[in-house]
Parts: sequence; structure tokens; C-alpha cells
Amino acid sequence: MGSISLMKRAAPYIAMIIVECVEVGLTTLSKAAMNNGMSNFVFIVYYNGLGTLILLLFYLYNIFRGKRVPITFSLLYKFILLGLIGICLLQICAYTGISYSSPTLAAAIGNLIPVFTFIFAVILRMEKLDIRYYSSQAKCLGTIIAISGAMVVTLYKGPALISLKPCASYNKLFAQSSNWALGGLLLVVTSLLSATGNILQTATAKECPDEIVLVFFYSLFGTLLSALASVFLEKDPNAWKLHNRIEIIAITFAALSTTVFRNTVVTWCLRERGPVFVATYKPLSIVIAIIMGLTFLKDNLYLGGVIGSVAIAAGFYAVIWGQAKEKDLVAANFGKSELISEHKVPLLRNADENIQEINQPSNMNC
Repeated sequence: MGSISLMKRAAPYIAMIIVECVEVGLTTLSKAAMNNGMSNFVFIVYYNGLGTLILLLFYLYNIFRGKRVPITFSLLYKFILLGLIGICLLQICAYTGISYSSPTLAAAIGNLIPVFTFIFAVILRMEKLDIRYYSSQAKCLGTIIAISGAMVVTLYKGPALISLKPCASYNKLFAQSSNWALGGLLLVVTSLLSATGNILQTATAKECPDEIVLVFFYSLFGTLLSALASVFLEKDPNAWKLHNRIEIIAITFAALSTTVFRNTVVTWCLRERGPVFVATYKPLSIVIAIIMGLTFLKDNLYLGGVIGSVAIAAGFYAVIWGQAKEKDLVAANFGKSELISEHKVPLLRNADENIQEINQPSNMNC
């Protein structure tokens, strides 16, 4: 029994580590497919469509077993909004940004997601902010440092610390730097959309008790909206044809690992632990992305990426430290209030007993 309960407690942590590895693996594989000429718009539509078909089988199986979740107008509205933000807009910006830059840059800027989540939480009054306390100061300073780090990664490439590709000419290098900055800006927008989607998905998960239902419907609407947008964004009809094996592998892997596995696990973790817990694992993706980029894509490691990544991770952990200190303070105050109440109850009881003894008639004979 003890080992089972330990596994249950450890399950969210292990699941999120696997999710981060899967996400970085997907960005690396999709980058390789796009380097071979695959359109990022076509990739988004195909893998989400295949993943939705797989989820449809699970959804029908749940209905066959009698597990039906009533789809209210409120849920339907949230599903459509999640599909628009969490799949259509987010993935178009994400994969376009990756095609212009690298998975390492995507992993580094992805650490802005918890920072944006914190800002939104303060605006929506979901997070308390009092500048007089060290915890609030740490959260504010961490937010500024993380955003500054993202700007360094995006705007400053710097010299190559590890060079696995031949140096380009000046004109080609200037064009690559421009694409790098554009890709970085698109990835910042992706982080903004992801933070918004996490907050919305957390609220939807509390309303919808079945992860499969939630993921299926928002994947369905996301696929439809992505297909509609890609018709206008992708002008070449030949781009919809698959030409090599790497494209088929990337689409299949993305459908199984992201649409089915990742979205379901993240939805479960958002319900069980909240968006802050899910965002805590983002800095891990930097190390994974650097290793995969150097190993499989032969990417160069640049000074700007290292400096910016360290700043983003430091800023993020400052925000997390501030939140942890606030939770400890709340727990300590709660413990003090309970201790005071425990001391007050016997005193009140003694007072009541004394009053009753005084009010009782005397048994002494005059």
C-alpha cells in the first residue's frame, strides 16, 4: 500500500518530466522535417487531424461504457476558445518561429510561460502582490529578469561557443540573424498564448471531469480552425503532399505524443496541481533542447542563447521562490490561528463552568 501511494504522489512529477522530453523531441523532429521542405502549416493540420481521429476512438469507447459528459454551452464555448488559442494561433506561431530559429531558442523562450502566467494571475487577482514583502519583490524582480533574458536570446546571437556548422557569409549571416529575431518574437507570442491557454484550460478542466472529452473537443475545434487558416496561409497546393519518410514520422509522432499523450497528461496535471506546477518544469527543456540540437540537428551553441537562457531560468525560479515563501507564510499564519483557537476554547469552557457554578443554588443549610 505504501509503494502504491508513493507512486501516486510521484506520478505527476514523472509525467511532467516525460512531457518536457516529448515536447523538445517533437520540436527537434519537426525542425528536421521543415528543413527537408515540409510546410509548418501543413504539419499542424495533419498531426492534429490524426491525433483527433485517435482521440475519437477513446471518446466513443467512453460513451460505450456509459461515461457521458453533458456538453453545455459554457463548455462548448470554452472548447472553441481553447482550440483557437491553444492549437490554431499557438501552434502556427510556435512552428513558424521554430522554422526561423531553432528548438534551443524555443525551449529558452518557453520559460516565459510561467512569467506571463504570473502577470495574468496578478491582473485577474488570482495572485496576491504586496511590494513590502520579500516574496513579492522576488516575483517582480524575477519577472523583469526573465523578460530581459528572453530579449537577449531573441536580439543577441553572439559568437558561436560550439560550432558544428560552417560559418556563413556576411549577407547570409545578416539574413539568418533577421530570421532568428523574427522567430524569437513569434516564440514570445507563443509563450503569451500558452500562458493564456493554461489558465483557460485549468478553468475548463474543473468544469469538465473527463480529460478525454476535454482534449478531444478542443483538438477537434483546433484542427478545424487550423485547417481554415492554413488554406489562406499556405499558397502552394503541392505543399499538402508528403514527399519523404521524415515528414510521415514527424506527423505520426506529433499526433501520438502531443495531441493524445501530452494534452491529456497536462490537462490532468492542471486539474490536480494547477498551472504553476505544470510551468515549473519549463527550465528543464533548455538542457534537453541544447543536447538534442547539438546531437541531431548539428546546431551551433551561441553565447546569447546561453546568457539569455540562464537569465530566464534565474528569473523564473525567483518567481517560484516568491510563491513558495507566500505559501509558507499563509500556512504559518493558519497554524498560528489554529493554535490560538485551541487555547481559547478551554478558557471559554472554564469561564462557562465558573458562571454555572456561581449561578447554581447553594446546598449549604443556613
